[in-house]
Amino acid sequence: MARRYDSRTTTFSPEGRLYQVEYAMEAINLAGATVGMLAADGVVLAGEKKTTSKLLDQGKQHEKLFQIDDGMFCAVAGITSDANILINKLRVSAAQHVYTYGESMPVEQLVTAICDVKQGYTQFGGLRPFGVSFLVAGHDPAHGFQLYHTDPSGNFSGWKAYAIGINNNTAQQIMRQDWKEGLKLQEALELTAKVLTKTMDAANPNSEKLEFGVVEMVDGKARFRMLRDEEVDKLMADAAPKEEEQES
Repeated sequence: MARRYDSRTTTFSPEGRLYQVEYAMEAINLAGATVGMLAADGVVLAGEKKTTSKLLDQGKQHEKLFQIDDGMFCAVAGITSDANILINKLRVSAAQHVYTYGESMPVEQLVTAICDVKQGYTQFGGLRPFGVSFLVAGHDPAHGFQLYHTDPSGNFSGWKAYAIGINNNTAQQIMRQDWKEGLKLQEALELTAKVLTKTMDAANPNSEKLEFGVVEMVDGKARFRMLRDEEVDKLMADAAPKEEEQES
């Protein structure tokens, strides 16, 4: 039955489903593990890189985390080339808002704008949905630190902790048990490391395979920064022994 209705995004099946959009969502589940987490004093995003080589110039290569403006960034799961188009749109929208209004764009407004673009690609013939999901993290004065998830259908939702990509059900189960209100940024980083240790296929996850980023308050302003390789290695090394203790 599905084969008769999955050739176009504009054709509903008799059950009311759009198969091409559902297939795009399935592409996200094959991507590297990606985790986002809110803390009282910041927000964390981390992702597993699938392309790893000692020959890569890490200064010029980003696969999972991308800065949007000073106080916002996003993590990507899915087709990176599709993500690049949308990330450029996010950056332009954020910059236009600053130019027009003299203040940074509210996080939810930016997420709504990009989801409108995604939804448009599910409604017109000759187009295919963007095969990418985002976790968008940021801060604005009205709502503080925020974390949003978007999917290829154009839906978005706000979360306190969320995971996309491979083994995301396992990751969300751990976060439901361990995440608590009022978590500090360092505790959120440690919990994120624990989640990735459990969900990644790699035996010894380290900075070569992972990207970590945070938005935190610096001198009264929200600032994005990527964690250095040494910080990532320490987080993952600290998380690994705990796993071994639990198994013994």
